Amino acid sequence: MVDFELTEEQLLLQKTAHEFAEKEMRPIALEYDKKGAIPWPVVQRAHDIGLDTAFLPEKYGGGGITSTLTHCVVNEELNWGCAGIATGLIGAGLAYLPIIHMGTDAQQERFLRRFTGKEAKLGALCLTEPDAGSDVKNLSTSAKRDGDEWVLNGTKRFITNGGIAELHVVFATTDRSLGYVGIRGFGVEKGNTGLRQGKVEDKMGVRASHTAEVILEDCRIPAENMLGGDDRTAFYGAMKTLESSRPLVAAGAVGIARAAYEYALDYSRKRHAFGSPIAKKQAIAFMLADMKTRIEAARLLTWRAAWMLDHGMPMNKEASMAKLMAADTAMDVTTDAVQILGGTGYMRDEPVEKWMRDAKVFQIWEGTSQIQRLVISREEIGEL
Repeated sequence: MVDFELTEEQLLLQKTAHEFAEKEMRPIALEYDKKGAIPWPVVQRAHDIGLDTAFLPEKYGGGGITSTLTHCVVNEELNWGCAGIATGLIGAGLAYLPIIHMGTDAQQERFLRRFTGKEAKLGALCLTEPDAGSDVKNLSTSAKRDGDEWVLNGTKRFITNGGIAELHVVFATTDRSLGYVGIRGFGVEKGNTGLRQGKVEDKMGVRASHTAEVILEDCRIPAENMLGGDDRTAFYGAMKTLESSRPLVAAGAVGIARAAYEYALDYSRKRHAFGSPIAKKQAIAFMLADMKTRIEAARLLTWRAAWMLDHGMPMNKEASMAKLMAADTAMDVTTDAVQILGGTGYMRDEPVEKWMRDAKVFQIWEGTSQIQRLVISREEIGEL
């Protein structure tokens, strides 16, 4: 049965996230975008009300919410507030996913519980490399067994919370000749002298988040930090992480698009030209109609992918469709919002310029729009 009505719990979380975004994120979003810095007080306040831990298992101190759809609803609101701040919080969540997908009970207890204390702490997912992004099988970061330890060497690139995280979840290969079979996941804890922060990136958008290289130099970790144990290839875990995170990224893109649309709509009602509000000019009215239609379509694709994941259904294609549609919609809607505001929209005192810069990365991370089209087309065409 098709049902588009959110539950009481989902509506309550949506309201909580929206109020937090409106009162805590929006007022400082432009300031921290210009600084290119994480607003730690806001991160802590998000932690205080459980927005960053709501989707961690209850037995480890989290909120125990398992619904991806609920997570998408919350994520849309946080990105409506500020995609940069939301990225830091979501980046931590990306580190949780492989631990939940692959980690043993003991590893989940040890790694996840450290994020649910009184102090807000961030996680980092270390997958992308200079020569390996969507092509996960091409990882070059190495993992060599040495007695009771693993030794990691390599460089990870474009890592959200890289170098400052409480825990880095690192994907590496034990033998490149084995391809995906040789890939493993490792938990590298804060304070390990073999892990250091490299170049901190000066980004176009989502600037209120931290992105940096992570350099591993003879990084020694206990053997028990390999997620799932010696015989567990991490390629499946990496793919499940990306698959399950794509609806969340799509929801974030919807949030940015919605923010830009609402702002442009409000502006077009107040701005007069040639004797009437520009919202009454067909050229503008049709732009707004297209913006609204695409946002609603992107949200429905996102909710469908999340619902399928929640019900244990294969949804790789649907997740890619949602991410593709939402990312392209965010870019198009924010660009149109700048156009509707005209010269005003081009100025950094207005948020639409920021939203346009923020939107671009959604077409790139978690698999580019071109990779999503590749996934969709392969599943549709199949083996010929």
